[in-house]
Amino acid sequence: MRRAWMRELLGWLAALGLSLAVVAQVAASARSELLFRDGDSLIVAMLSHSILSGDRLDWAMSSVLFLPETAVFTALDAVLPLDLNGLLAVAAVVNLLALYGAVRVAAGRRGAGAAPVAWSLTALALFGAMAATDVSSSRDALELASLQLTTTYYSATVVTTVLVIGLLRRALDGRGAWPLAAAAAVSALSVLSNPLFAAWATVPVSVLLAVGMLRSRSRRLLLAAIGALVGGAVLGLLGRIPFSAWIANTGAGYAQPGQWLQSAGYYGGLLADRLSSPLGVLGALLVVALIVLAVARTVRAESDGERLVAAAGWMLPLLVAIGAIALGTHAARYLQPVVFAPLLALVARPSAVRMPRALGVVAAGLALIAGALGIPRLDAAVHRPDADLDCVTAWVDASGRVGAGQFWTVRLPKAHLDDPSQLVQVDHRLDGYAWLVNRTDLDVGEVSFLVEDAQTVRWQLPVAAIPEEVVQCGRYSILAFATPLPLGPAHS
Repeated sequence: MRRAWMRELLGWLAALGLSLAVVAQVAASARSELLFRDGDSLIVAMLSHSILSGDRLDWAMSSVLFLPETAVFTALDAVLPLDLNGLLAVAAVVNLLALYGAVRVAAGRRGAGAAPVAWSLTALALFGAMAATDVSSSRDALELASLQLTTTYYSATVVTTVLVIGLLRRALDGRGAWPLAAAAAVSALSVLSNPLFAAWATVPVSVLLAVGMLRSRSRRLLLAAIGALVGGAVLGLLGRIPFSAWIANTGAGYAQPGQWLQSAGYYGGLLADRLSSPLGVLGALLVVALIVLAVARTVRAESDGERLVAAAGWMLPLLVAIGAIALGTHAARYLQPVVFAPLLALVARPSAVRMPRALGVVAAGLALIAGALGIPRLDAAVHRPDADLDCVTAWVDASGRVGAGQFWTVRLPKAHLDDPSQLVQVDHRLDGYAWLVNRTDLDVGEVSFLVEDAQTVRWQLPVAAIPEEVVQCGRYSILAFATPLPLGPAHS
């Protein structure tokens, strides 16, 4: 028992080292734009700040409520003396550690001839290698592994999808009723927070379990697993009812089946862009190799649990990709199962490999050293100077005034202000834009300055007004007005 705990502890320490090294590598690339400065990436941090500040909460959210992500980030913000970028970096490490934990559950319990810790670490290392091949600053690129490092692009849903497969595996391996109860709870929380879990896990995994019933002698257990998964999803949907006032977009409009052909062309174009660079080809080859392994292990599976994990490694990417095109979607982030589900191939049958016991300790030590060496690079990325942003936030903090800006312009300065409500989110007509923001900001009714940059759509102000002062802050301009400008009606 003591050896088992030591082995698990070494696994978590090695996972910490790998996570630090991966986050440092991604943060040192152009992908840092997505980690620290992207308008979408800041929603969880802004919601957390609002909660800790005791604001009256009236948030306009998308169909995703980010409940687990916000809980983790708020806890980190409450206990760590770090600035926003530092918290985002720590959250990225936590996200990778959570993925390791979920993969470790999917690897099953340690037994004779099994090495689940070693194979779980191998899975994390390969996922980190895929993330390291993501080097663009675009949120729309088919660079999916690095999205797990953000707090916004469904990191919790990635973890819970792998986790629920692991729990179902343990139920099928005869570990009692608790894994089914846990799977139902995870399913409920996941759908409550993000209905996309139903497309990533509930539907495809239920299909796998139903197919498994055709050849398995444990039909009742497989049926109970489907019941736990689907029942939890139904409870999650019911749990969203109290949050309906916060959900500004149910997500139904994202499904446009009539545009499936355009969707196929869109994703095909993203794939072509991905394969246009050596790193992109390397990342794609890793995915293909894992999918081939998943198919092979599905064919050779010796138990229902092993077969479920192996089949999920190739069926989830296939079904999700087909579903995304069939629904006419146009967002690369929906395809994340293509990069994380194939990792399950490595832990479907985590066979032990004979090696000196000390070698495992050395490997864990090397992973920790790699993580330690990455800390200075990560610190440099976190504290990379942004004089333009500092100029805006210093001016707004000192002014005591309330201003406004458009979504892609205002999100970053707003998130870094001492009082984010000093910057109101509006559209180009100065109507309130209630999207991923606290609607209480709009209660101010008027603003006395505007912030703009190259992403700002040309203003169409409701009244003729000429700024009395224009403050230049590099890529930003602050237009200060002597007479306040009225805000128009809010929309999402």
